[in-house]
Amino acid sequence: MEKAVALLSGGIDSPVAIALMKERLDVIAVHFHQQPLSGEKEIEKVKELAKKLELSRIYLVPFVDVLKELTQKCSHNHYFLLSKILMFKAAEKIASKEGGKYLITGENLAQVSSQTLSNLTAITKFIHVEIFRPVLTFDKQEIIAKAEKIGTYELSKGPELCCLLGPKHPATKSSAEQIQKELEKINVDKLIEKSLERAEMLEF
Repeated sequence: MEKAVALLSGGIDSPVAIALMKERLDVIAVHFHQQPLSGEKEIEKVKELAKKLELSRIYLVPFVDVLKELTQKCSHNHYFLLSKILMFKAAEKIASKEGGKYLITGENLAQVSSQTLSNLTAITKFIHVEIFRPVLTFDKQEIIAKAEKIGTYELSKGPELCCLLGPKHPATKSSAEQIQKELEKINVDKLIEKSLERAEMLEF
């Protein structure tokens, strides 16, 4: 079975995305955490989700230093877009290490302001492996119903922590050219490398 690396956020959408793909692919999860800004519960929640999804392996990657760098050096209204690109790039490196051919995400078109068609298109242009977005066109109730069915809803519900450093009014439109200029303000490779060096890998 071919391998894929799935971005597991702890919210409702990404566990559903994983559940939809895990019968077809050997899925390894990666979670980008915000400790010490967040509490220990963030990681415990993700561990429980990984167990519920019957995943064999998860990478826990510290990402606060990366996110702080984005807030200090880049356009803040592009924060969510830029942070997602850096997460994808880090996940891409994990996929390469693990022999994975694909990434899986719980992105859902226009469900939140940063997940517009324009922004999703811009993200994809910076990633070199194929991205599967299995809940892309689901409405929220469809996702919740699936989450309840697979038993992840109660674990996932509640506020997500992805907004701790984010802007109140994120950009809803972007171009690859704009994003490239923002990425040139930081040392992308070095930031990702440092985070991955400190990553913890758990097996269940």
